[in-house]
Amino acid sequence: MVALRTPTVAFVGNPNTGKTTLFNALAGMNQRVGNYAGVTVETKKGKLRVGDLPFDIIDLPGTYSLAPRSPDEMLAVDVILGHNPTEPRPDVVVTIVDASNLERNLYLMTQVAELGVPVVIALNMVDVATAQGLKIDVDRLSQQLGVPVVPLQANRGIGLEALKTAIAAAFESRPSARSPAFPERFDEEVAKLQAFTGSEEPTYLLRRLVLDVDGYAEKRLGDKYGPDLIDKMTAARQRLVQAGFTLAGIEARVRYGWIHKVTTDCIQRPAQRPVAWTDRIDKVLTHRVWGTLIFLVVMFLVFESIFVAAAPFMDWIKAGVAWVSESIGGLLSPGPLRSLLVEGIIKGVGAVIVFLPQIVFLFAIIAFLEDCGYMARAAFLMDRLMSRAGLNGKSFIPLLSSMACAVPGIMSARVIENRRDRLATILVAPLMSCSARLPVYSLLISAFLPIAVYGWWVPGLVFFGLYMLGIIVAPLMAFLLKQTLLRGETPVFVMEMPLYKMPSLATVLRRAFDSGWMFLKRAGTLILATMILVWAALYFPSGNYEEEIAQLEQPLEQPREQLKTLKSELKALQDADAKDAAAIAAKQALVDEAKETLVPHEKQINDLRSQWKAQSVLGRMGQWIEPAVKPLGWDWRIGMAAIASFPAREVMVGTLGIIFGEGEGDAGDEEYRDSVGQSLRNSGAFTVPVAMSVLVFFALCSQCVSTLVIIKRETGAWRWPIFTFVYMTALAYIGAFVTYQVGSLF
Repeated sequence: MVALRTPTVAFVGNPNTGKTTLFNALAGMNQRVGNYAGVTVETKKGKLRVGDLPFDIIDLPGTYSLAPRSPDEMLAVDVILGHNPTEPRPDVVVTIVDASNLERNLYLMTQVAELGVPVVIALNMVDVATAQGLKIDVDRLSQQLGVPVVPLQANRGIGLEALKTAIAAAFESRPSARSPAFPERFDEEVAKLQAFTGSEEPTYLLRRLVLDVDGYAEKRLGDKYGPDLIDKMTAARQRLVQAGFTLAGIEARVRYGWIHKVTTDCIQRPAQRPVAWTDRIDKVLTHRVWGTLIFLVVMFLVFESIFVAAAPFMDWIKAGVAWVSESIGGLLSPGPLRSLLVEGIIKGVGAVIVFLPQIVFLFAIIAFLEDCGYMARAAFLMDRLMSRAGLNGKSFIPLLSSMACAVPGIMSARVIENRRDRLATILVAPLMSCSARLPVYSLLISAFLPIAVYGWWVPGLVFFGLYMLGIIVAPLMAFLLKQTLLRGETPVFVMEMPLYKMPSLATVLRRAFDSGWMFLKRAGTLILATMILVWAALYFPSGNYEEEIAQLEQPLEQPREQLKTLKSELKALQDADAKDAAAIAAKQALVDEAKETLVPHEKQINDLRSQWKAQSVLGRMGQWIEPAVKPLGWDWRIGMAAIASFPAREVMVGTLGIIFGEGEGDAGDEEYRDSVGQSLRNSGAFTVPVAMSVLVFFALCSQCVSTLVIIKRETGAWRWPIFTFVYMTALAYIGAFVTYQVGSLF
């Protein structure tokens, strides 16, 4: 016996109509997030039960129209038409409509009605409409439209049971919604095209073919039927223009004219629109001066939360990874298996999940700002500045977020509807200096531009310059991309100012959780694989180095623990409210004595590590590329460190420590960085121009596999991360070359 398919309900609606809130209220915790191939905007799926009748429910991307001009809108059309191979055609479509903007929201409903699927209208935000003095005759509206209309307050759970009942009734009775009639001459041209394609193509999609110049329907059907259909389409458009029709105006005139006609007797409006408190707030928040100042404060708080508030959680993750690696390492004898588990897998996973707090914080904040209504105001303010680079106001948040970490920054570009703008933003976001570059900046600036020699202002100026380099280059690169690879008609930036409302805590937490989980699930596997490859390149051939190092380290376990204890006791004395100078000095002397005892043994171990890594596959690669990096002032050791830092930029510090004889350590440990800096100064491989060359290279390069994997995941194609890596590496090479050559003149 063949099992019956569970009926499906699709949710569609304009942005800011409460669609996600309604979906969450109906699905509860029984939902999951998914992406269809090639589409970057998430769709949510869940379960709904009405009596004994189960439903699968899908939350499709928010859109103002089903005129497919983006992958998101095409996804909605394909799902509703049943053209998506992974999804059954919905049995019912719930169109969420903002009661305070009824006529504009019904535009989408009239398009859905033409797709031949039973429709239920969820009339949300009726409380907002009432506050504006609007009175809607729901029963008459339902009669005029020919579909059930259910008044709701989704954020308070009012009307949900009535909506469930309406969905079940629509599934069983399959009501046929009314829709506007297009001009007879227009329908004649559509009929001619349908005669060519046959009944396989729905009338709605052929209408889109005629109406949407360079739209997705034109591309989709053109690829399917070839140039003959395109010729017939072009001829149809020409005949319509000759008959006095304006393609750009036909649909809007027909649909809005019909909507006005059917809603006239259903809506009572106040003689004068009341001035709400939100209007007065908007005058401040969208003001060119005051609004910008408030925006800068908000963005500072966002940046601080990602950069600072996430730090303790990141430290806990680092400590947890260190504890696990030490525990596993202690159970196994030296060899490839232990090294693979500890250095490759555990630290590889740690390199991925350490970004998790930043991602969760960022998406929770974005969800909060979007849900309360502020994000639209911020985008409106920044549009004038971003438009000069060919972007729009929504690009500012991803670029700013990328200064903490490009991974969540790129993921947050999903809020940009236009595909070209979203892609341009994603491709330039890694140019912003992220927190992973800080250990490299700190190491080289403190080692070669110390305050004691150059004064207090030079290190700070170089830090500032490195950040400004990304801030200046990113918009220039975006402008170049929009003029070349991503050239196209610049879309008009239309931003609806949604109503202010109290954010839903459940929505904020759910979005943060979903984003974090998707990052771990989608990005973790490939990043881990890359980390293992780099580990193997640094490990093999291993010879007898690991056994010799293990033998030398065994007698040092107790002295190292004693040193660790002394350092902890010294810190406790230094942090005490009542400082005992004599006790601090005595404890410092013990720490110094313990260090001196370990120094010759540690040097012997570090020399062995340096020899091992120099003859490894990665070390030989560094020697092989030395002629290419010589013009930058680098030798093979610096080149090797640059290659090793591909999984994560901060690996550069530890690799330099190993190859220059200081051993492996934590890039965030200031004492370790100072030791590595001293070795670099004494090595003869580094000078100030060389250090500046490396700094500029790391400010512009794409040494972060996590970022590249996320670009692939968000764009759906490998060509974009490959392009990003190539163009950023070329920029970095040119910048480092100019820096070294000019610096050497002085």
